Amino acid sequence: MQFSVKVSNYQKNLMLNICDSDLLGKDIIQDKLTMSISKSYYGEKIVGKQEAEELLKKSSIINMVGDQTVSLSIELGIGSENGVKRISGVPFLIVFKM
Repeated sequence: MQFSVKVSNYQKNLMLNICDSDLLGKDIIQDKLTMSISKSYYGEKIVGKQEAEELLKKSSIINMVGDQTVSLSIELGIGSENGVKRISGVPFLIVFKM
């Protein structure tokens, strides 16, 4: 299980953009909506499950896309199934920790 991540600081918060590595560089299209899983936004480095878990736990703002990524966040109690949206069947979730 591999994830593509980009970590940055945003207004004194740790922001994590994370996706399933196999989605990197793809466009997800549904009707008139297109979500680009760009390398510039998600592609700083590839990490394994353990590092992905650590990043999910310590980040305050998380943008995530993909079955494995969203499932992992829900398993860790970071995300909720209620907040998951889907574009052409691909789940995405945005989390803001307070």
